[in-house]
Amino acid sequence: MKNYIALAFSLVCTIASAQNINDVLQYNQQNLIGTARYQGMSGAFGALGGDLSALNTNPAGAAVFNNHLFSATLSNYNKSNDANYFRTNREATRNDLEINQIGGVLVFKSNNSDWKKIAIAANYDLVQNFDNNFSISGVSNQGIDQYFLSYANGVPFGPLLKRDGEYLEEAYLDIGRNLGFVDQQAFLGYYGGIIDPVDEANDNNIDYVSNATYNTVNQDYFENTTGYNSKFILDFATQYQDNLYLGASLNFHSINYDKYTEFTETGYTVGTDITRTTFDNYLHTEGNGFSFALGAIAKLNDMVRVGASYESPTWYRLTDDTSQRISSDLADDDINYINFDIINVYERYTIKTPSKVTGSLAVVFGKDGLLSLDYGFQDMSQAEIKPTNDPGFAAANDEISNELGTVSTVRLGGEYRIKDISLRAGYRYEQSPYEDEYTIGDLNGFSLGFGYSFGPNRLDIAYNRTEQDVNKQLFNAGLTTPALVNVANTNVTIGYTVNF
Repeated sequence: MKNYIALAFSLVCTIASAQNINDVLQYNQQNLIGTARYQGMSGAFGALGGDLSALNTNPAGAAVFNNHLFSATLSNYNKSNDANYFRTNREATRNDLEINQIGGVLVFKSNNSDWKKIAIAANYDLVQNFDNNFSISGVSNQGIDQYFLSYANGVPFGPLLKRDGEYLEEAYLDIGRNLGFVDQQAFLGYYGGIIDPVDEANDNNIDYVSNATYNTVNQDYFENTTGYNSKFILDFATQYQDNLYLGASLNFHSINYDKYTEFTETGYTVGTDITRTTFDNYLHTEGNGFSFALGAIAKLNDMVRVGASYESPTWYRLTDDTSQRISSDLADDDINYINFDIINVYERYTIKTPSKVTGSLAVVFGKDGLLSLDYGFQDMSQAEIKPTNDPGFAAANDEISNELGTVSTVRLGGEYRIKDISLRAGYRYEQSPYEDEYTIGDLNGFSLGFGYSFGPNRLDIAYNRTEQDVNKQLFNAGLTTPALVNVANTNVTIGYTVNF
């Protein structure tokens, strides 16, 4: 009966908990996704077109097609995270198999107009696969008590106390709804036995102390994420005379994201009242997004092509729900009723990722092959979380504008053809979005590809790998020393294209 009552009181919290700079970066990221040909050349297709995933870079590329076409692509994602935390190394890997691209284009030609062609394309790409694991362990001088103290200090003690006849889980939800995430974490730290007020008899007390005694503690952190950011493109493009291609696209995103973390801490001073603490969190995010893009490709001569494109900001409308559980030797007897069945549901919010411009250059050597270069530019300091009148979002936006900067992206790809065989290779570089490049390093990657034509149809295979160093904090507050994680993503992709 008690769990039923708690679920009935799962109300809407009015102040967001964890929407911050990390969310903006997460939903702005785009893996090297799409067709195997596109991946084999590291996505350097801005001045080439003629590939459904090239529409992600330049919507004018649909007008390069000469006939109707359909393609589908399957990828195996391998993610490896090598974490170093206080000189202790842990590695975690994950493999997933996904259909990451499917789409087609219809081409309508005209013989009596300067507008030679009209192309209408529809394409689905898995922009981001969130399936991932982190495993981090080490001996730290910063305990989980620092997380709760960072939230509790400054919070009046009186409103944290549960009322007579009130269940502990009801009080937890009520504080989240009426006072917000900060007070809710202070409540959890107090009833979880981790912290106490300096003056427990004073309802106006705003100072707290830890119940844990240690010089160092053993910490184990596990994080599992699942979900996706998918992108459906509806593209319209046209060819004017022989040398100019123009295009526009509407882009519809769908977000589904789950994050589960387990944290265990032991190794306190012998004789202390706390010998073990566990603190687990679960986050579910879902929503949708929209953007549009404009682009052009021009043939300067038989060999040289140039391209330019603009992608608008992407506006995501998202909702979060969270749940938590905590345990320690000093926790309240009813603390286990606060668990993953007790859900905080937050009001809808908006993340706006910045616009992006791309300039492209390609050299085509007849039927023998080609070289292609894309340069992209994006100002991440212009990202924003709304509503801006929310104090938590306002603080996050200040952090975004102060810590994030401009991001340059370079993609270089080539293809060499030997009769029905195509050999491909590419290189990808993406600058860190942080001004100081400490939290996230630059991304570097390379790709290889192979294609074989069966008459009008084609089989493509690609291999691409990227590496990036990330300084990952276990929690957003309190535990300030991050783990240094080397993130390596390796994709093996196979796709088939049918022309008709």
